[in-house]
Amino acid sequence: MASPFVDYLARRLPLVERALAGSSGTPLTDGAAAGDLDRYLYQPLTRFTASGGKRVRPVLCLLGAEAVGGSAEDALSCAVAVELFQSAALIHDDIADEGELRRGEPCLHRTEGTGLAINAGDLALTRVFEAVLSDGRLGADRAVAVLAELARMERHTLEGQALDLGWVRDDRWDVTPDDYLYMVRSKTAWYTVASPLVLGALAAGLPREAARELERVGLPAGLAFQLQDDLLNLVGDADAQGKDFRSDITEGKRTLAVVWALAHLGRSEHDELVALLGAHVTGAAEKDRAVELISRGGGIERCRELARERTDEARRAAHELAQGGRVSVEARDLLCSMADFFVERAS
Repeated sequence: MASPFVDYLARRLPLVERALAGSSGTPLTDGAAAGDLDRYLYQPLTRFTASGGKRVRPVLCLLGAEAVGGSAEDALSCAVAVELFQSAALIHDDIADEGELRRGEPCLHRTEGTGLAINAGDLALTRVFEAVLSDGRLGADRAVAVLAELARMERHTLEGQALDLGWVRDDRWDVTPDDYLYMVRSKTAWYTVASPLVLGALAAGLPREAARELERVGLPAGLAFQLQDDLLNLVGDADAQGKDFRSDITEGKRTLAVVWALAHLGRSEHDELVALLGAHVTGAAEKDRAVELISRGGGIERCRELARERTDEARRAAHELAQGGRVSVEARDLLCSMADFFVERAS
């Protein structure tokens, strides 16, 4: 039986997909260059955005609006903006990580070249703000509030990405569990859950401070979401993960499971795990050994434990918001179901 949140995703997905149609924009000219612009800029972004997954982030914008008494339609431009930001982030991430595949297809920089892929990602960032500015439904005050939140969301994400990339560049293995949680809170929790909920509430007309109450649900739920991602990459269903299975080992990522294990392994096993991660191993046997060491250091169990703790925190916050009349009872139940879904999903 599907969870209430999964049902909500299914019901709202068509609304989001319709809003995303044409969201990449069109050339600013109808002259001779229009065809080339479409080929080199607009169509690559259109194809990339159209290949999106569950659309959890944009649907959460709609949930944020409905949770505080607004309508899903109030938040459609926010939903488009968040999904376009997601496109930009993934396109640029794939370039930084020298990725090969995204959503089962070659990365955009592999099909279009690095320069054009960067440009398509930059277009997505531009369209984030144009989507909001062109939404006459919002009015000036709401549009400004939404744009300010989008800018804050982007800053958080960029800070988290800077830490993630910088630690790898500088071969840092002294990253602590608290360091990791700060990084992933910035990089993932804000733009995946917290900001979409807040954006929806702002679009529905809630004052900024009242809208930000939804962060109490979104931030812990967003952390749980990322912790589950980390677990699935290491010990999830290999068939469901496909070529991405255990890619975190190959990429030498400083996940919570890794940094927790490094802090709790003996010196010999600590050094062996660092060597495996630092060598960017691709063989199944080497990756199996890395996961074994992570498990022996308690990293897998700590991820599971903390993901559940953060889920419980998000659920408590949702109940408190409902008790205070700040979200509806129906929204409370959806927010709780959302938090559970994030740690129970298999992909």
